[in-house]
Amino acid sequence: MFEVRLSLDFNEEFQKFKIKAEKGDGEAKYLLRIIEKGIDKLKVNSEAGKHIPKKLIPKFYITKYEVTNLWKLNLDSFWRMIYTLEGDKINIYSIVLEVLDHKKYDKKFGYKTS
Repeated sequence: MFEVRLSLDFNEEFQKFKIKAEKGDGEAKYLLRIIEKGIDKLKVNSEAGKHIPKKLIPKFYITKYEVTNLWKLNLDSFWRMIYTLEGDKINIYSIVLEVLDHKKYDKKFGYKTS
């Protein structure tokens, strides 16, 4: 099993999802469920997502999180989990940076949408 951590920013967002879900918000419940499934996948295989080539990593992630690698895990056909891998050859762990809908993902990564 691999360790999965949440970035400080994403942990705040995740806690907000939990509060909304507890209050009965259907979308928040759904997001929590697919995020938890994504985290479970990363616990089994830290490379469960698709590796993003260095030249395609948005400067935002390099500046804000000082990442040297970036991965994308499709949670469903609409939601994307963005994470990085840290550690050494013996202890590797994932850090979830954010979860984006498809439109925000396309914008952040510079893809054109129709």
